[in-house]
Amino acid sequence: MISNIASKILLMLIVLAAGCASYDTIRNDKSLFVDLGSQKGIDAIVSDTIDFARINPVTKRHFEKIDIPDLKKSVSEQFCALSGGPCTYKGMDMAKAHKGLDVNAAEFNIFVEDLRRALDRNRVPESARNRLLALLAPMQREVLHR
Repeated sequence: MISNIASKILLMLIVLAAGCASYDTIRNDKSLFVDLGSQKGIDAIVSDTIDFARINPVTKRHFEKIDIPDLKKSVSEQFCALSGGPCTYKGMDMAKAHKGLDVNAAEFNIFVEDLRRALDRNRVPESARNRLLALLAPMQREVLHR
């Protein structure tokens, strides 16, 4: 009887593991947090990204009346949590945070390019870049929400 229950539990775990090899697997992969340089690396990536976006003529309007240190802290917290780090993101969801900002697709794409530049600058391995971008990509719909 016990071996029958154990075999059913094992089968269920195998099915669940196979079905979860997607977004949630990437999101809960603590190695991504480490590959991004842990908290110090994430802080540098976020800081560089926001600094690039603040001076970019296309995106800088979105940062003019923002508390930049608070924004950097919140985004770092979000990246830490998404990458499997020890943080809990306490900020707003992306739709609420970007409501009324009228972010267009071109501005969003430039911000992503600024993120890529920051990842380059901080020597983040290609596989970690791809995993991070895969986690962030679904947010585009919420950011562009008007």
